[in-house]
Amino acid sequence: MIRKKEQILTSAIEIINRRGYTGTTMEEIAAELFMTKGSLYYYFKNKSDLLYQCHQFVVFQAIKDLEEILNSEGTAAEILTKMVAIHIEYAIEEKETFNLIMESKQFFNQEQLELVQKLWKNYEQLFAKIISRGIRNGEFQTKEATTARMFILGGLNWIQQWYKQNGRLAKDEIVSLYSDYIIKLLK
Repeated sequence: MIRKKEQILTSAIEIINRRGYTGTTMEEIAAELFMTKGSLYYYFKNKSDLLYQCHQFVVFQAIKDLEEILNSEGTAAEILTKMVAIHIEYAIEEKETFNLIMESKQFFNQEQLELVQKLWKNYEQLFAKIISRGIRNGEFQTKEATTARMFILGGLNWIQQWYKQNGRLAKDEIVSLYSDYIIKLLK
């Protein structure tokens, strides 16, 4: 049952990222999985519950990826650069589901909202940890990790608003530019 639910979430995430939340129906998700719409309701209460679980699924995966990088060898700048790349990857590739924190009050009920905010605090703390490590070891000259983290994530989160797949800058160029700016800011 868990495997089937993951398959549903993966397909739903793909459809939502392609068509947007409002442009996606339960019927489309069911059709893509060769299921009936009613079968989806065995796993999810409604479309809002499905969206919430898609969001959690994507953010949990992003946290796992960031933790792996955070625990790897390298300087604080090298690790932060990789973390920035991961964040940009999720912000662009999983745009509709990953970035729901920006409009979370619109999509989630109070209980879900509290859980989403808690999960995002965990996510943000991973960035604060590497910035703090860089401050402690003298690699970063900034005095305060929390403000630096908010500044960095604020800029990274805004990418979803202007990025175009066939735009002026390719994703790799954005990663390179942002990483360079961020590291220079901290040094």
